Amino acid sequence: MLLYDGDCSFCTLSARWVERRLPVLPELQPWQDADLPALGVSEAEAMHSVQWVEPSGRVSEGATAVARLLVSNGGLWAVAGRLMLVPPVSWAAALAYRLVATFRGRLPGVTPACSLPRAERPGSAAMADGQPPASA
Repeated sequence: MLLYDGDCSFCTLSARWVERRLPVLPELQPWQDADLPALGVSEAEAMHSVQWVEPSGRVSEGATAVARLLVSNGGLWAVAGRLMLVPPVSWAAALAYRLVATFRGRLPGVTPACSLPRAERPGSAAMADGQPPASA
């Protein structure tokens, strides 16, 4: 299972890219909708980076999670994933992942809703009835 930030447009677009491109489709789930304790992932970990949870229970995060996702798809995807797990490529992949994660709010696909509090974002339960949440 791949856990991503469902409140982030860039992350959601990336998850949709995975759905369209990878031959072996993993379960993709926003971490906000997942039973994190049952998966062995803390909220802090999920907020920090993408999480890959294998059927065995092994959890990987960040660039390692992306690499293991690719490995699980076999073929050339697996070759790319295995390369991402070996230094110095793993170092470059980790740096690239952290840069993207740090600046994801400025990347393509981000909408103004990403900067709103969760309760005010489109699709939130608080907005389901068409009424903005009451001010505190």
